[in-house]
Amino acid sequence: MQPERPPVPPRERETITRPQVSDELLEQIRSEGTGVEDAPVKKRSNKRRWLWTSFAVLLVFAVFAVGAAYVWYKDQLSSPAPGSQETARIVVGDGDTSSDVAAKLIEDKVIKNQFAFELYYRLNQASGLKAGVYIVDRSASVQDIVTHLEEGKSDEFTLTFLPGATLTDAKQVLLAAGYNETEIESAFGADYDHPLLKGKPAEADLEGYIYGDTYNFFTGSTVEDVLTKLFDHMYADIEANNLEAAYAAQGMSLYEGIIFASIVQGEVANKSEMAHVSQVFHKRLDIDMVLGSDVTFIYGARKLGVQPSVDLDSPYNTRVVPGLTPTPVSNPGLDALIAGANPSDTDDLYFVSGDDGVTYFSETNEEHERLTREHCQANCLLPAR
Repeated sequence: MQPERPPVPPRERETITRPQVSDELLEQIRSEGTGVEDAPVKKRSNKRRWLWTSFAVLLVFAVFAVGAAYVWYKDQLSSPAPGSQETARIVVGDGDTSSDVAAKLIEDKVIKNQFAFELYYRLNQASGLKAGVYIVDRSASVQDIVTHLEEGKSDEFTLTFLPGATLTDAKQVLLAAGYNETEIESAFGADYDHPLLKGKPAEADLEGYIYGDTYNFFTGSTVEDVLTKLFDHMYADIEANNLEAAYAAQGMSLYEGIIFASIVQGEVANKSEMAHVSQVFHKRLDIDMVLGSDVTFIYGARKLGVQPSVDLDSPYNTRVVPGLTPTPVSNPGLDALIAGANPSDTDDLYFVSGDDGVTYFSETNEEHERLTREHCQANCLLPAR
């Protein structure tokens, strides 16, 4: 048995005491660094700062550019003539594009900028621009104009009255345009203070004054407005061609000249033959010979509602009654009015319109009858009433 060892006393732990470093020294170490790791960190920080600065500058520039563009765009959509009381007539044709319409608006100085108009249209188009004739306020904005053209409510409509047509034909044109019978009859019977009508007998209707041409009218025009425009146009042509004086030289008043021209118009449609027909009628009047115009008794028969005949008892039958008819028998065009006042220089007393469309003239009745037998079979048949 071994003797017990005496217990070993526990070791005392060694305590390592670190040298104390002052706060000033630590701060100096941090600020100076090692000279190895601090350099790359500083470069990355500078690059990041430059990128953010550049982005900020670009952002400010972009915001400014967008804002300036928006201000410009809004300005270009405004009227070039705010407060103007004037209007412009814009025609949008079938198949016209927004570019076509914009070009017309620029030409008429209704908008400021074609690109701005097209951009607005593309951004805001609904049903598309409609064909028609529009009256656009010069004070209107692009938005107002586009809305107007998209609605398709044309501000004008067109009426065509043919030379040689009658008052009855004109009534049908007006009925087809949407006017009612009461409006038409009221306008036909109204009193008009117009220089064109100064020689018209009070009891005479407007036959002879529905001047043949194609006219544009504003939507909402009354029948009186329509007729007044026709009177203005006819009187302007009479004045421009000095026809009142020319008829006076033939011994006729203006109203008599219109009657005479209406007969010429009814007898021949070919402009080149009108002056020759005019000469035949003037010569007959000069020698107190009846005019012998078929269109006159046909017109008289229709007014009476009877079958046309060469022996019709009517003041419109110039086969029997000498001189002019009481009123015009059609509405003459400008060519007939000019021809009536300026007849050609021949000695012919007769003419017949052949079935071949040629008008045959002659000096004697014998020659006239021969030409009629040879060239006028169907064309010389009297029409039904």
